[in-house]
Amino acid sequence: MTDLDVPVLVVGGSLVGLSTSVLLASAGVPHLLVERHRGTAVHPRAASFHQRTMEIFRSAGLQSAVEAAAEKEFEQNGAIVSVESLAAAETKYFFRNFNEGVEQLSPTARLFITQIGLEPLLRAAAEERGAEHRYATELVSVEQDDDGVTSVIRGRDGGGEETVRSQYLVAADGAHSHVRQLSGIEMTGRGAFADCVTIYFRADMRELIGDRNLSVVYINHPELLGFFRFSITGDSGFLAVFSTTEPDGTRDTHVAADMDPARCEELVRKALGRADIPVQIETVQRWSAAAAWASRFQDRRVFLAGDAAHVMPPTGGFGGNTGVADAHNLAWKLALVLQGTATPRLLDTYDAERRPVSSMTVEQAYTRYVLRVDPSLPKDDMAPPMDDASIELGAVLRSAAVLGDDDGDDGAVVADPRAPGGRSGTRAPHLVVDVDGTPASVLDVFGSGFVLLAGPGGQAWCDAAAQVSTDLQAPLVAHRVAPDGSLVDRERAFPALYGTGEVGAVVVRPDGVVAWRATAAPPDPRAEVDRVLRRLLFR
Repeated sequence: MTDLDVPVLVVGGSLVGLSTSVLLASAGVPHLLVERHRGTAVHPRAASFHQRTMEIFRSAGLQSAVEAAAEKEFEQNGAIVSVESLAAAETKYFFRNFNEGVEQLSPTARLFITQIGLEPLLRAAAEERGAEHRYATELVSVEQDDDGVTSVIRGRDGGGEETVRSQYLVAADGAHSHVRQLSGIEMTGRGAFADCVTIYFRADMRELIGDRNLSVVYINHPELLGFFRFSITGDSGFLAVFSTTEPDGTRDTHVAADMDPARCEELVRKALGRADIPVQIETVQRWSAAAAWASRFQDRRVFLAGDAAHVMPPTGGFGGNTGVADAHNLAWKLALVLQGTATPRLLDTYDAERRPVSSMTVEQAYTRYVLRVDPSLPKDDMAPPMDDASIELGAVLRSAAVLGDDDGDDGAVVADPRAPGGRSGTRAPHLVVDVDGTPASVLDVFGSGFVLLAGPGGQAWCDAAAQVSTDLQAPLVAHRVAPDGSLVDRERAFPALYGTGEVGAVVVRPDGVVAWRATAAPPDPRAEVDRVLRRLLFR
């Protein structure tokens, strides 16, 4: 007997599960989310959010709310530095400010907000849009057949077990994913290399911080390696400790084994560089620094997202952002398949697109760990460091849901977002345009379906798109981007930025990825647009 029947079951109600829920609900997809914990995050993890993640929240109408919540927690756009201790005079800068050099790449900015500040916003937004969430509810079992997924869930406060029948299941249940284990999916990569702790404490650090706006402070002390984050008031924060050094010079990467309050206070004072500052320990969270990813992100109707699919050290702040990108890639595909607009073959592109990007990002986080935190780790097979903007905004996707253009494929994992060009498989670049007389970003027209953007001389593409959308009953809208177009491009920047020339066009997917590009007008634009859209919908 089935107690509940829903199109999608989301397992996990933290950052990635809630992001999945918001995006599914925004697309009108009914679903149930279950989470074994009794509420959203209680530890302020994943404090760094990148421009691409903020673009995703912007597309869901949440940018202003997230920014307002962030301002309450941290001073924004601060420096990322390395010091021996907070009191030390010598400072090495990784970033003078967090948005240094990327201000023009996006209508959004990188920011700092904890999961404590963010997750309640996501939960409320998803529930307002019709999502059903059940916290204090754990997953017992999962079984698949050709037509769907049967899961058994159980409330932690009694009430017995219930059977949930869903067409698809999204596993966002963390690094120790029960769903991944039940699916028999193994992890690959470097595994764990340190047993770490995060010490949450209260101390008056205002004198030490002074007038410096410090977002992340790496501590390279002779006796410990870690990093600080401080509250906006300067009287509380956390210290993540990666390793300590014993009196005999040996390095201990298993610091989680001995963390009584006195030891925690000692480590915080060493990292502060002042033994006279009173320190009050509030809580200690144990975790592993690891670099690994799942050998596959999909098992038929089950999809892995977030830490269930990949784990990485916190250096670079890529973990949570990569998980939100997973949710963004998957949600629109589930929506189109469940609506009958696309065939289920579209879902097979999730693994093909997300696993290579995720493994690259895991390796880049490991590289930063070695270079910023622990130079004793192996470097012989370490990936050369890429610049952060390319990792955050420049991923190149390759799958059957991306139609290559005539420029060929150089095989690069990322493209420089500072010189975009609009190639297939990359994020559609930001461009300031006027929409209905109001300045906006061209990114703001993406999200609910496919979008065709044509150059100034591309009206025939727009006419063809309108006809094909009606013929196929598929979500496709078109805009001519020009000084006199429906998207007003006063500087005529679009043709070069997107590589279309004056009469070409691109088709952009609901997730803001360029799916196809033409640099010339064909004899029959309607036939070409029909061909492209059928291929993208696998019809």
